Amino acid sequence: MTMRKATDVFSDWAKIGKDEGMEKGHYPSVSAMIELAMPHLKDGFTAIDIGCGNGWVVRLLSEMGASHSEGVDGASEMIAKAKHIDSEGKYSLAHLPGWKPEMKFDFIHTMEFLYYLSKPEIFLEEIVTDWIAEGGVFVAGVDHYLENEDSLSWPEHVGVHMTTYSIDQWKNHMINAGFTDVEIHQVAGSENFPGTLVMIGRAGDL
Repeated sequence: MTMRKATDVFSDWAKIGKDEGMEKGHYPSVSAMIELAMPHLKDGFTAIDIGCGNGWVVRLLSEMGASHSEGVDGASEMIAKAKHIDSEGKYSLAHLPGWKPEMKFDFIHTMEFLYYLSKPEIFLEEIVTDWIAEGGVFVAGVDHYLENEDSLSWPEHVGVHMTTYSIDQWKNHMINAGFTDVEIHQVAGSENFPGTLVMIGRAGDL
């Protein structure tokens, strides 16, 4: 089976409005992720959403008090939709890794992005080095992980590469990348879903 680029798949999804369903489906997990991070954020924090899609989390963070909030995504149609919805917002079209933001952020959020990378642990190191401000908070959510058995068929079903790590592997990659106070949570679970795996870490003296 020929694997497609995830960014091409998501651009196709944006064209048919599937991004709206993704927003609705991810909202409970994202809300829980932000709730975990908020106690560690200062007033007027700066934020970026990695894999922002149509930008809904960027706009949500602005509503929640971010003085500056922006997004980055590799799917051109997703970024086009984000800019159409929010013409004043900052949304960058870029393929990751390899792109660096113009500033460092107090809060970095990403949902359902990391496992599309072939070596997400290397990108985690880049976040510590190039993306996050001293004392900043990084939170990432993934639904595709080893302990979520139903997700293990997703690469074949969707036709894109997904890197599969266990909960312990993700935690170790966070620690090895240089994050401190690393926590692991599973949120928004149900009878048939063990929950979104959430990793949260802070940046110390960089």
